[in-house]
Amino acid sequence: MIFKSVNKWTSKTEKSFYLEQMQVYRRLVEVFCKKNGVELKAETSRLYEQELISIGVIDNGNEIDELKQLAGEMYCRFEEAVNFVITNRKAVGNLVDKLYNSKRLEIQKEVAKKKKLTLVDFFCGAGGLSLGFLQEGFHVRLANDIENVCIQTYKYNHPELPSDKLIQGDIKEIVDNIEDYIDEEIDVVVGGPPCQGFSEANRQRVIDDPRNKLYKYFVKAVEKITPKIVVMENVKGMLRVADQVVEDYENLKVLKNGKEYSYKVNYQILNSQDFSVAQSRERLIFIAVRNDVMESKDISPAMLFKQIRENCAHNAKYLLSDALKDIKPLEAPRIKNMNEVDSDVTGKKIDVNHYENNKNDYLSLVNMGRDIPYVFNHKARYCSDVNYEIYKRLNPGDDATDEKVKDIMPYAHRNHCFKDKYYKLIPDRPCRTITAHLRMDCHSHIHPYQIRAITPREAARIQSFPDDYLFWGAYLKTYMQIGNAVPTMMARGIANVIKKYL
Repeated sequence: MIFKSVNKWTSKTEKSFYLEQMQVYRRLVEVFCKKNGVELKAETSRLYEQELISIGVIDNGNEIDELKQLAGEMYCRFEEAVNFVITNRKAVGNLVDKLYNSKRLEIQKEVAKKKKLTLVDFFCGAGGLSLGFLQEGFHVRLANDIENVCIQTYKYNHPELPSDKLIQGDIKEIVDNIEDYIDEEIDVVVGGPPCQGFSEANRQRVIDDPRNKLYKYFVKAVEKITPKIVVMENVKGMLRVADQVVEDYENLKVLKNGKEYSYKVNYQILNSQDFSVAQSRERLIFIAVRNDVMESKDISPAMLFKQIRENCAHNAKYLLSDALKDIKPLEAPRIKNMNEVDSDVTGKKIDVNHYENNKNDYLSLVNMGRDIPYVFNHKARYCSDVNYEIYKRLNPGDDATDEKVKDIMPYAHRNHCFKDKYYKLIPDRPCRTITAHLRMDCHSHIHPYQIRAITPREAARIQSFPDDYLFWGAYLKTYMQIGNAVPTMMARGIANVIKKYL
């Protein structure tokens, strides 16, 4: 569930997310009112207490006083929004359904009735990989990540997954007790385990390097779950140990129900731009297929890659400019500590989409043909006076070594190894790779037309997330979540081929 009742909080982090959920509820109602030209005003309904129980903020009416105390000044704003929804439920529609435990439970019951291909996602992050598979008809049975903010983002955007199947914590704890989470055959296991021990590859096997324990436990998870197909993604740098990875999977021999299962593996470097993503992002993809599936379906990992590449040959190609179209122009905040503050000038976490009815082929693909009336996480980042001047002088394609900024460049002494510290993006090419480093600074991704860095929403579009995918947590952490994600349409393209053989 999205909410825990007020008496079940166990940490400051839970309280923080709880209050953010109340704020998002309020903000969604505010933008509804703005879009429809109505006043956010409603009398307290006799159904208010039951509505709070339906949302999940309380278990019973006796907890309202406790809620008032813990929510502080947020309570009255939340109360007003809830009463507005009660009074205008038909007009509001499903706008706030993801914030209702009762609505989420209904969705989960409906999904459970349908026979779907099953997926387990380790190192799920914000859920980009899961979403791509979901869009192709898969159903996630278990997802895991260690970052609490990623789990919160995943939870909100994936109401179809029960909370007890979305686990924050160390993969080791899950793998060692996998029978507590999985009691059915799984079609596909996916994940991108962090793997640091590339440089020592010639001295010891990658799976034996203690720095690669997460990779080791991912392989162990595959062994225990024994899915029909495995998709593992990683950075291009892992190529130097790719053959070792193949050996690790092909060494697996699993006895289940009187049968011995094994895997054949292949790997290729795939580029997200070939999947119609407006970004050049190379990832090393491994596909492993179980021996009985290879035999019964007459397929191999190499055949799956061949089909993926053939499909990509027919995909439309998109540029950075396609991702940056039809979104509100913003100005960068010029005062420190303003990243979290909403403003008409610098952007808002949730706002009306003034370009909802514009025809944009790239957004139609990203949003799966849906018209989305609101835009999330489109907020410009603080920019100092020096950086503002650098951004202003650079032209698309210019970097920190450009003569135009030589006199004010603070990192000129490191230009020999650091020239990409500042880079203005080129609009008529696919965007350079979106990375998690954007949470540190965005100088490497300067907007080509406006004097600012790209916003989290623009980065999310470049990563092919739909416009209504809300990233939670502190502003800078939204960049981390987006940068670490697998582009959704890349995942969709891989899932599309796999499902044909399952």
